[in-house]
Amino acid sequence: MKVRTIAVNTFKETIRDRILYSLLVFAIIMIGLSYFLAELSLGDFERVVINFGLSCVHIFGVLISVFIGITLVSKEVEKRTIYAIVSKPVSRIEFLMGKFFGLSITLLVTNIAMTVGLLLTAYVQSGNMNTTILFVSGMIYLELMLLTAVAILFSSFTTPTLSAIFTLSVFFIGHLSPGLKYFGEKSKSMVAKYFSLGLYYILPNLENFNFKNTAVYGVSIKGVSLVFIFFYFLSYLALILLISNWLFSRRDFK
Repeated sequence: MKVRTIAVNTFKETIRDRILYSLLVFAIIMIGLSYFLAELSLGDFERVVINFGLSCVHIFGVLISVFIGITLVSKEVEKRTIYAIVSKPVSRIEFLMGKFFGLSITLLVTNIAMTVGLLLTAYVQSGNMNTTILFVSGMIYLELMLLTAVAILFSSFTTPTLSAIFTLSVFFIGHLSPGLKYFGEKSKSMVAKYFSLGLYYILPNLENFNFKNTAVYGVSIKGVSLVFIFFYFLSYLALILLISNWLFSRRDFK
């Protein structure tokens, strides 16, 4: 009940954020522009629209999750409302979970809005309703939830600026995970090898959620892979939230 109350309040707070509307409107405009971009390109117009549109859904979703996620805790500290919250019978894990689920709901709403915009743009351009876009957008949403948890993790013990830098670093490195593993295995330097492999195994492999080729080129999806990805998502999400709670519980607000 307490988690739900905090989640609802967080959703109401974030849905009124000017940054959210600015990013969302700009994202939908960019998705709409993919129609004209396709007309100026050579080749399969539908693929251009879908590829560019999904990239917009992904990038703007990341910006929303990071730049709003890093302020969820810091705003409470700056406004000193955190003192009133921790003095009430609300555990810190309930506070963090409420913040996480509240922003997750906001991300779901924005993700749906951008996806609908992309579906309509692709339909107007090609006359086909590519429902695979829904699946790819769902995988993007799972990645955004992980990034939200990472943003909350860093914001639980450091400043918003550093939280943004660290979270974006996790995003970029997470999509370079396959390359890090390859570099680590082939590197002759022991320092470079263990450093690369350490990053590969410690940070989330966000390429697991990258299914853009499924919608763009019709690449088949294996059921076993989906089971692994969902298990990987739940395990990593639980781990990040547990670490966040441990760090946040050690923070002194007196």
